[in-house]
Amino acid sequence: MANTSSRTLRLLSLLQSQRYWPGADLADRLGVSGRTLRRDIERLRELGYPVAASRGVDGGYQLTHGVSLPPLVLDDDEAVALAVGLRSATHSSVSGMAEASVRALTKVVQVMPQRLRRRVEALQAVTVPAAWGEAGTEPVDPLALTTVAQCCRDAERLTFDYVASDGAHSDRHVEPHRLVPVGQRWYLVAYDLGRGDWRTFRLDRLAEAANTGQHFAPRRLPAADAATFVLAGLHGRRDPYRVEVLVAAPAAEVVAHVSRWGTVSAVSPTSCRLEMTADDLSWPAMALGSLGHEFTVQSPPELLQLLSDWSALYSRAVQRTG
Repeated sequence: MANTSSRTLRLLSLLQSQRYWPGADLADRLGVSGRTLRRDIERLRELGYPVAASRGVDGGYQLTHGVSLPPLVLDDDEAVALAVGLRSATHSSVSGMAEASVRALTKVVQVMPQRLRRRVEALQAVTVPAAWGEAGTEPVDPLALTTVAQCCRDAERLTFDYVASDGAHSDRHVEPHRLVPVGQRWYLVAYDLGRGDWRTFRLDRLAEAANTGQHFAPRRLPAADAATFVLAGLHGRRDPYRVEVLVAAPAAEVVAHVSRWGTVSAVSPTSCRLEMTADDLSWPAMALGSLGHEFTVQSPPELLQLLSDWSALYSRAVQRTG
C-alpha cells in the first residue's frame, strides 16, 4: 500500500511537470505495466484530479482543467518559491489578500521538511523588500478593485465617490481606461466626464464604485500608455502638448499611417488636419516624417523648434557624408 501511495504521488508529480505524457513513457518512468498505470490514473480521478486520456498507438495522458482545486504536488524548488511568494504577498495593499496569504503560508510551511523550511527562512533573512509607496497606505476594497477592472475591460461608464488629498468629497462619472499598480497603491486612469479631461484616481480614496450599464467608445489617451500617464502625474510634469498639423494628403492615406496616435479630419479631397496629444514631441515629429508628404505645423511652437533642430542635424549629417 505504501508503494502504491508513493507511486501515485510520483505519477501526479509527473503529470504536473509537463502538458502531455505518452502512456508508454509514463509507465516506463514509473516502472509499471500499462495496466497498472491505468489503475493509478483511475485512482487519481477518484481523488478529484481531471486526467484526460487519448487512445491509440500514440495514446497518452494529461491533466486538464477541473471544477475545483485538488491538492498540488510540488518539488523542493517549487515549494520554496511558493512560500517566498506568499510571504511577500502578506504585504499586499488589497484588503483581505494579506490575511489569505498568511493562512496559505502557514499551511505550506507547516508541512515542509526542515531542510526546505531552513531555505525559506534564509531567503527571507537576506531579502530586503523595495520601499514602494508610502507608509500607512490604506488598503483597497477588493470589490471596488474588481468592479473598476470589469468596467475597464468592458468599456462601461463608472460612478464613484472620491476623496481628494485635502479631504473634499466629490461624485465622479468617468470612462475608465486602465488600472496601474505603483508601489503599494493602485491607480485608475479614466476620462472624467464632469471635468472633461483625463484624470488619475487612487483606488484607496474611491468608494461606492458602481457600473452604469452605459458603454462608450474608448478615447485616445494623451500618453504612450496608462503607466506613463500615471507616473507623469506623480512626478509633477506639466500638461501634454496639443499638436495640430495640416497635411497635404488625403485623410484616408494619413489615417492608414497614424490612426493609433492621432485624430485625422478631412479639409479637402487632397488635404487633412492631424491632431495629436503627446508628452514628448519626438514621436509626433517622427510620425510626421514617416508620412512622406508636405505638412504645416499650426501648433505648438515647440514642435517647430524641434523640427528646425532636427533639420539642421540631418543637414550636417548629409554634408559630412557628401
